[in-house]
Amino acid sequence: MKKVCVVAALSALMVSGGAVAPFAQEASVLVKTELPQQGEMPDLVTAFGTLGPAVDGGMTLSVQHEGRVLELSVMAGQQVHKGDKLVTFGASAAVASSYEQALNALKLARSQKLHADQLLSQQLATRDQVAQADKAVLDAQTALDALQKQGAAQPVEVLTAPFDGVATAILVAQGDRVQPGITLLVVTRADGFVVTAGVGPADQSRVRTGQLAHLVRLQGGASIDGKVLRVGRALNPKTRLVDVDLAVPVDAAVSGEAFKASIQVGQLKGWKVPRASVLVDEKGPYIFQLAGTKAVRVGVKILGSSATTDILEGPLDAGRKLVVEGSNQLTDGAAVRESNASAAPAKNQ
Repeated sequence: MKKVCVVAALSALMVSGGAVAPFAQEASVLVKTELPQQGEMPDLVTAFGTLGPAVDGGMTLSVQHEGRVLELSVMAGQQVHKGDKLVTFGASAAVASSYEQALNALKLARSQKLHADQLLSQQLATRDQVAQADKAVLDAQTALDALQKQGAAQPVEVLTAPFDGVATAILVAQGDRVQPGITLLVVTRADGFVVTAGVGPADQSRVRTGQLAHLVRLQGGASIDGKVLRVGRALNPKTRLVDVDLAVPVDAAVSGEAFKASIQVGQLKGWKVPRASVLVDEKGPYIFQLAGTKAVRVGVKILGSSATTDILEGPLDAGRKLVVEGSNQLTDGAAVRESNASAAPAKNQ
């Protein structure tokens, strides 16, 4: 009798409105989906660098004789205009003495040449003696010209800016005594500044002169646009990267400012998906698509990324919906239900 009662009770539980109810429903994951679409985005090479003088953007100023810096009229980083006074330089006593001796030597040589010409006219000197006098005049003139080219003719010399620009480096101090040819300061043209950034050797071959670059200030502020001006062909010994010079607008930044540069080297084409939909594990990157109410794992290759979007290469089915939210809760073959699916019409009561 007890056995019959138990069977009857189970039968009553299983039957509801004349239909047999399942013992339990399969668990499903709530996801959001959309149909996959082809798209494209810029192919970017990222590099970091600072603004500074270009290799050919400036000029070093020096004096070719020894002396002393009498006055410095600028400081490092100061903007200058063509003709502005930069440095006042005084020749040393030894240089002044050498120049005076050269003047006297030329005066004496000319006097001796005149005397030799007079003796020759009186047949008291030979033509060889006159030739020697001519050579003495030429040698004395050459020595004087060399000193004049070195600036020795000016006891005090004023160096001025050769063009509009910036005094990027001051290598002496007021009162310093310097030797011939020592660099006193460096002036860089207003348009002679570039951002020198480093790219990896693997990306060097993709960067070309003229490509556009977007530069973001690492210390904050408005970003600027530039273009590739020069691509190095050797590793920088300090950074172990390849130097790339990026031209930027005049007065857009200050020397020494640091930037993150995104250089556009082409366009990427593929499946354009939200970045959050792409997952990565030990097998590589993958996404989920729907086959009915089941999740199907699809392995992909990431061609490029932005802050919100990835461009993918892989065997996606254009007719199957792509899971864009909730992917991290799925496994291959898991049951899903769509949060963005149309609700089923309610039954009449």
